[in-house]
Amino acid sequence: MNPTSILAATLLASGLAAQSAADTLTIGTEGAYPPFNYIESDGTIAGFDVDIAMELCARLEVECDIVAQDWDGIIPGLLANKYDVIVASMFITEERKKQVDFTDPYYLAAMTHVTPKDSGITEFTNDALSGMIIGAQSGTTQADYAEATYPDADIRLYPTQDEVNLDMASGRIDLQVGDMLPMLEWTTKSEDGACCELAGEPITDPAFVGEGVGMAVRQEDDDLREKLNQALADMRADGTYLEINNKYFDIDVYTMK
Repeated sequence: MNPTSILAATLLASGLAAQSAADTLTIGTEGAYPPFNYIESDGTIAGFDVDIAMELCARLEVECDIVAQDWDGIIPGLLANKYDVIVASMFITEERKKQVDFTDPYYLAAMTHVTPKDSGITEFTNDALSGMIIGAQSGTTQADYAEATYPDADIRLYPTQDEVNLDMASGRIDLQVGDMLPMLEWTTKSEDGACCELAGEPITDPAFVGEGVGMAVRQEDDDLREKLNQALADMRADGTYLEINNKYFDIDVYTMK
């Protein structure tokens, strides 16, 4: 093959690779936060976040590649170009905005305390919970809230929400702070969660729950963020969002009504 032919083949291969990359949107999610994202028995990733992501990809006319990433590494993974978007029930907070940009919220959220049904815990102040063992998932706003609000408690942080739930059900922690919707799901629809119940008022402090839950993109990806916002608005307008919502929840989590 002469040099001109080699150069042409190289340019063609590069162009095909770029076209293939442009035709695929890689989505990062956790895979350990049901019903929002979780791993099925066959290894596939499923849940509300995943269904929303798949519909967004369809509207952007790209293939969806969903990958699982441990929560502690999920923002570093985005910044390292392991995926293009995080769709993983991430609260929009000022601290996270220092590293990534967010789309418009795709649902609202509150946090909650979870206690054993026979705990007798009714007061949620630092004095009342002093010395108690409180669990939360590490790297989350729930962990930030627990550490800031209960400095005299024994705060125990776990890599995944499932591990917090396991220790809660086993009696190794006295209570936990979690995201309200997954905790409602766990306490009302799972066998091990029957041990426990939501307690106290919903935690809605904007310092911890932020502006809602958004999709995170790299700060230079303004065009992608705008396309996602438009596709999300279209999903709300034509009823597709609510169809997905109703597979998982009894309320519209976009409005929490």
